[in-house]
Amino acid sequence: MSTVLERLTAGAPGLLVLIDPERTGPAEAAAVARAAQNAGAAGLLIGTSFDGTGRTDVVAAAIRGASSLPLLLFPGSAAHLTAQVDAVLLLSLVSGRNPQYLIEEHVRAVPFFSRHAVEAISTAYILVDGGRITAVEAVSQTRPLPADKPELAVAHAVAARLIGMSAVYLDAGSGAARPVPPALIGAVRKAVPLLLVVGGGLRTPEQVRDARSAGADLVVIGTAVEDGGPGRIRELVAALA
Repeated sequence: MSTVLERLTAGAPGLLVLIDPERTGPAEAAAVARAAQNAGAAGLLIGTSFDGTGRTDVVAAAIRGASSLPLLLFPGSAAHLTAQVDAVLLLSLVSGRNPQYLIEEHVRAVPFFSRHAVEAISTAYILVDGGRITAVEAVSQTRPLPADKPELAVAHAVAARLIGMSAVYLDAGSGAARPVPPALIGAVRKAVPLLLVVGGGLRTPEQVRDARSAGADLVVIGTAVEDGGPGRIRELVAALA
């Protein structure tokens, strides 16, 4: 396991807080980062499905200045890459068949990783139907896997393990009407020993707890904090204690 992932999974409740630099300015992002650290979150993500190129670097720098939690980039494209993070989730959208998000963005990322000593974590990104069209689906032009067919998610996760990926990220998409079902999470957990991250549509303590109980190593929240404020973080961390 990577050094950053070891830090993320070493003892703290497995909650990651996702900050969207297109919707959150530097000062607000710093406040969320401080709240996450004070609440006992495991780490922070920064990323967006949209452009993000103008603000990712400056918002990431503000987060790093406000918190010592591990900070990972959740990039929508190679244009979002910044050295102001501890690691990059190098996402391959294996649930889709758009070559841009299977390999093209990774090739474009090579000059960045040649210049910067930022860890890359090879991650199989699996989009699961969350009951509405999300930004990820619209931008990537890929359809999500059906939520009631866990065997399809399992097949994609196993394929990712066979080709050497380090982690699986199951995502219902930002603002999803419903999160990834616990039954699907459990099926993937049983099938692969890789680090398992789950996000999208997780708004309540019960949903966060169910995702973790089903087998998620790390649970991601984003919209819940945008809508409810940084105070929600402590409540959701407590659900995993």
